[in-house]
Amino acid sequence: MSFTLPELPYSFNALEQAIDAQTVEIHYTKHHTAYLNNLNAALEKYPQFFNHPIEHILADLNQVPEEIRTAVRNNGGGYYNHILYWNGFSPDGGGEPKGKLGQLIERTFGSFLSFSKEIEKAGMTRFGSGWAWLSRKSDGSLVIHSTPNQDTPLAEGLHPVIGVDVWEHAYYLRYQNRRADYLGAIWKIINWEEAEKRYLQ
Repeated sequence: MSFTLPELPYSFNALEQAIDAQTVEIHYTKHHTAYLNNLNAALEKYPQFFNHPIEHILADLNQVPEEIRTAVRNNGGGYYNHILYWNGFSPDGGGEPKGKLGQLIERTFGSFLSFSKEIEKAGMTRFGSGWAWLSRKSDGSLVIHSTPNQDTPLAEGLHPVIGVDVWEHAYYLRYQNRRADYLGAIWKIINWEEAEKRYLQ
């Protein structure tokens, strides 16, 4: 069984308060789909990997044969990261986190405002294309970091909680070169219930 594209949990125009419908549609139907198709094509030579969860593959890329490792790293990462990205938003999202995650963010970063500014800084200082992350370490603590291209926190032994795509295709139609405006807007749509669930996994 090859990997498949999960359905978006909302309509293309559901995130309009932060991301326009055309961007969501192109990002999902073109970019995310291309990562999926390229991942499946790379794994056709080694179909045993279709029996593994994508998280398992990306957490230890050394298990992947060298001839397809770069393709799996790039396209498997793009496939997985975008699943997190779409599920991490909600038209009913935004506000500040509650529960254990909210308490830990407050303790770790001093305030929600300080935390949000650190995420935005991670996104702004990522040169070129990549991602800004809030991830959980193995000891349960939180770390804000960024990865290049479609690399994942899994490869660093981290568990992703929130992932923000800072490739230009994620924001360029509405924001053009104003990455900072895009990063500031995503707080209106963050799905904190999903983030809490990921933290507790």
